Amino acid sequence: MTRPSFSVLMQAFFSEHLANHKRASPETICSYRDTFRLLLNFVQEKQRTMPSDVAVTDLDAPVILSFLDHLEAARRNSIRSRNLRLAAIRSFFRYIALRDPDSLPIIARVLAIPVKRADHRLVSYLTRPEIDALLAAPDRAHWLGRRDHALLLTFYNTGARLSELKELKRSAAVFGATASLHLHGKGRKDRQVPLWPNTARILRDWFSENVDVSGDLAFPNARKGALSSDGVAYILNRAVTRAILHCPSLSSKRVTPHVLRHTTAMHLLQSGVDIAVIALWLGHETIETTHIYVEADLVIKEKALGKLASPKTKSSRFKPSDRLISFLSSL
Repeated sequence: MTRPSFSVLMQAFFSEHLANHKRASPETICSYRDTFRLLLNFVQEKQRTMPSDVAVTDLDAPVILSFLDHLEAARRNSIRSRNLRLAAIRSFFRYIALRDPDSLPIIARVLAIPVKRADHRLVSYLTRPEIDALLAAPDRAHWLGRRDHALLLTFYNTGARLSELKELKRSAAVFGATASLHLHGKGRKDRQVPLWPNTARILRDWFSENVDVSGDLAFPNARKGALSSDGVAYILNRAVTRAILHCPSLSSKRVTPHVLRHTTAMHLLQSGVDIAVIALWLGHETIETTHIYVEADLVIKEKALGKLASPKTKSSRFKPSDRLISFLSSL
């Protein structure tokens, strides 16, 4: 039996396994694609092997480990990004295990590469004055400013992911006695998020202004097409630059679409919304995912501390007993 080449396996992995068998999202496919682009370029540079000539034997565990180290050292990738690349590689090697049995020893070694543990950092979010300054930043006298304001307000109101809003359709909005937005999110899950009256009014006016836009896009780019991830990042960075003039604290923060999502969750939590409701609002698979916001909220911890009586102990000042120590302490 002829062994399938690496190129054949790779093409089948993307066109059949991910696209048809698993129905992976476009974002997942793009992430996996970028991983193997980086990996094959790395192998070409280190081993002088063209990507189309690479064999499974060229991708043993030491090569994969060297590639992962390269991502962290040369490309300055975070541990989380490194682990995401490893997840893509593992998925491919699990796929070829049944299609190239002769490579099972290599596959086993690659699958045994451990996920690197990363520091658990508190989530970053904006304060109320910071989000107010950000929303006021776009110049609404112009078409682009009105789009940017409507987009940023929708981000904050819904806590939506970037992938959920950049290609959002106008038909996803429901206006009436209770306005809401239908979002199709991660894991192919649908959810309905309520809108503030002000958000509903802003969106209704914005949609009325763009009824002739093809494709029913809610937030088109200047060429009337769908916004890219870089396009949304540019809009957000431009708004932050303007908002810093009125809210200098923004200059110390890295503001991304996901930080806006964290901001929505934190403000809901601080307003007394139950964490289970926040999980539904954000479209989280489990409530454990939403628990990161409880960890980051110092106010909740301070309230808990206030319910606990502090121990009645007296503080005492340290007095050195040795004259030489007393002299040194006095310097």
